[in-house]
Amino acid sequence: MTEKLIRKDENTIEVPIGYKAGMRVPGLIYLNAQLEKFLEPQAVAQVANVSTLPGIVGYSLAMPDIHTGYGFPIGGVAAFDLNEGIISPGGVGYDINCGVRLLRSNLTKQEVLPHIKDLVAAIYANVPSGVGSKGKIRLTPDEQKNVVLKGALWAVEQGMGSGADLEKTESEGMMSGVDETSISEKAYERGRNQMGTLGSGNHFIEIQYVSEIFNEKAAQAFGLFEGQVTVMIHTGSRGLGHQVCTDFLPIMERASKKYGIELYDRELACAPFHSQEAEEYFSAMKGAANYAWANRQSIMHLVSESFIAALRGSPSSIGLSLVYDVAHNIAKEETHRVGKRDVRLIVHRKGATRAFPKDHPELPDIYRAVGQPVLIPGDMGRASFVLIGTQDAMTETYGSTCHGAGRLLSRHGAIKAAKGRQIWKELLDAGVTVTSAGRGTLAEEMPEAYKNINNVISVVDNARISQKVAMLKPIGVVKG
Repeated sequence: MTEKLIRKDENTIEVPIGYKAGMRVPGLIYLNAQLEKFLEPQAVAQVANVSTLPGIVGYSLAMPDIHTGYGFPIGGVAAFDLNEGIISPGGVGYDINCGVRLLRSNLTKQEVLPHIKDLVAAIYANVPSGVGSKGKIRLTPDEQKNVVLKGALWAVEQGMGSGADLEKTESEGMMSGVDETSISEKAYERGRNQMGTLGSGNHFIEIQYVSEIFNEKAAQAFGLFEGQVTVMIHTGSRGLGHQVCTDFLPIMERASKKYGIELYDRELACAPFHSQEAEEYFSAMKGAANYAWANRQSIMHLVSESFIAALRGSPSSIGLSLVYDVAHNIAKEETHRVGKRDVRLIVHRKGATRAFPKDHPELPDIYRAVGQPVLIPGDMGRASFVLIGTQDAMTETYGSTCHGAGRLLSRHGAIKAAKGRQIWKELLDAGVTVTSAGRGTLAEEMPEAYKNINNVISVVDNARISQKVAMLKPIGVVKG
């Protein structure tokens, strides 16, 4: 290291060219003074390493929830020229299209609180969770191929939702151009019985209420009001997506050598975007992303059933409907302004959320006047946020913002810190009813394991790469 980090303003730190050998562009980390003290040197090194990859444009970016990941830091964003650049599985991650779906309801916190224990139990029974969990939706080989081709549309065709849900899903819940043969039989096998399941780790279903509105116009467009009950679903492509990443890492390592790409970290194994290896990975990644959208669409249906059963209400009185669904582990072809030209780029978001502004052609008509809903979960004891995408995000971060609070403690560190404590009881005393597949998960995911979400949101809001709309506080949580 020959150059030091440079604070550019209260919200950003530059990683200058020269911080590490081989950097093609600077790094830029969105971080205020409160969060800077938690910045891991290894995560900074990963920002610098990403900047060494061929065809990178602008900056190697990181959001305020940055922490060390595989290859790319979690919270990392990087855009590459389609002709000169690459695609890297390390820039997407193992949980392809891990993402967040937000549901609104006609119910208030006061109406739901007397039934919260029954409601959490009903969701836990209806949506299997935990490592390797298997669901009630069993897919034949032909059905599975339809899932990876059609995404959320497959679930809608099975009666689990409506066409309106697709309109309110990023990419309408389906990336096209999937060759189903690019996904291995082992990946298909791992995903066969996992449709409609939550998984483990930081995945959750959270019953929340709207505690504060910051932007009345956007909140009205999203159908949100103070005191209203909402549901947030956070999960991804399960074993299928994990296996896709596992399958392609050695292929990409060989491709890096084949095409003479110098890797400053072998976890950044990649291939030129127009190479056969890249095309096969991108196809498989899109198929896994489609599986994740179908999974969240299916879980939404199961959650709706659980509300009806636990509250003994009608679908119309409960009024659960989709606000939006966003991915935060994905690579996508997008058009962005570079200099004075509109350029097609392959944008990697690894623990980062798309944040497109108002009037963007990819937004549904109902949100085009305000901007894309941006869904940012916090930890299960504090709060989550709804924001909107901005023009500044398009200019500065390729239409990207943070994806969560960001880990502060490792899973092992959290378990150690939780020793002798009853995390479920602490949460219950704070007004949050929690059910999980294992007590170990509660320790790993306890609130103190994460940075304060308010600090993270403050950075992206002050930097205007997304703007606050509403704060959501938890009252019931289902964990893996």
